[in-house]
Amino acid sequence: MDAYDLVIVGGGLVGGSLACALGQTGLRICVVEAVPLDTADQPGYDERVIALSWGSRRILEGIGLWSGIASEAAPIHRIHVSDRGHFGFAHLDCREEGVEALGYVVPARLLGRAIRRGLRGVDLLCPARLVGLQVDSQWASLEIATEGETRPLQARLLVAADGGDSGVRKHLGLAVRERRYGHDAVITTVTADRPQPGVAFERFTSTGPLAMLPMTGGRYSVVWTLREGESHELLGLPDSALLDRLQARFGYRLGRFSRPGRRAAYPLKLLLTKETVRPRVVLIGNAAHTLHPVAGQGLNLGLRDVAAAADVLGDAWRERRDSGQPEVLDAYRRLRGRDQAGMAAITDTLARLFVNPWPPVRAARNLGMLGLDLAPGLRHVVARRLMGLDVSQPRLARGLPVVAGHDG
Repeated sequence: MDAYDLVIVGGGLVGGSLACALGQTGLRICVVEAVPLDTADQPGYDERVIALSWGSRRILEGIGLWSGIASEAAPIHRIHVSDRGHFGFAHLDCREEGVEALGYVVPARLLGRAIRRGLRGVDLLCPARLVGLQVDSQWASLEIATEGETRPLQARLLVAADGGDSGVRKHLGLAVRERRYGHDAVITTVTADRPQPGVAFERFTSTGPLAMLPMTGGRYSVVWTLREGESHELLGLPDSALLDRLQARFGYRLGRFSRPGRRAAYPLKLLLTKETVRPRVVLIGNAAHTLHPVAGQGLNLGLRDVAAAADVLGDAWRERRDSGQPEVLDAYRRLRGRDQAGMAAITDTLARLFVNPWPPVRAARNLGMLGLDLAPGLRHVVARRLMGLDVSQPRLARGLPVVAGHDG
């Protein structure tokens, strides 16, 4: 039976990033991924566009992945937030924060390719899936189905990075807190004839937020929150009707839209695992927390999980300690618990607050946005939260590799 220091179930953007970060430490690592990494069906590596915060850029620099995506990463210098049809608005600007950009817009497939190239020093089982799991005080024992057979593995530590429908979580019977919003996020791209490079828009509407994220070449990634019935209708519209409806919802601040890309819809929910750490097991990314996409924090939160996990596991490796020991897992939990719970609360509150039609609530949220726009100190607090700079900064979050002198 193969025995590893670390088995990561899930080789997508979060699990793959952790494997890249730790691949040169000397830990014996295996990544188990259900979907071939070179296919469009890999959920982390598809045509979606992701918004990376400034803090996530630093983490990817520490891992050694940023150089592989920098050429196609469109910077976000300014974020404009508004409430459609009402007086409230606010803005955030990177110049006020003294950073090059608040964040970046990157095709998921590009980051996926960089991760594939960075998977050095690890064993990869793909396609493979978890079919059995037993945990005792010394080992996590896994049964993995791959290439038509079942293969046993043992791990000192099992990391679950297998998404919101986590198989590891189900095998362990871990309880979750879940809220279904009754909305879908419709994802597509459009081209604007009066683009504003570097400016991202978050417009709150009666059905939920509509985000327009700047890409290269005058294109925008559209993340459009709609009620479930409306999203199904939108997916079936001809391109011209889709553009008309988007134009009516967003307005003409970016001119006229054209050339819509492929559309997809994803159901929205809040999911929080009540225990992100168990003996010999830790959950990261969407396996631990699935958020509403308002403010674009899902993957950024997962990358902060990666930075913290890499830090505590790197320390354990340097000190020749068992990576699955309770004190190692407790250190991770202390680093991540507050950030995970806080960001879940923020996104959940925003998602519900901005679809509430009650006039007093609507007036209060518009006054709140105006207050934010007029208060530089408050804007600074919000910007640092969105950039991931107001939480603990392990080595990767400071742009430093886990292993000194290693470039990823």
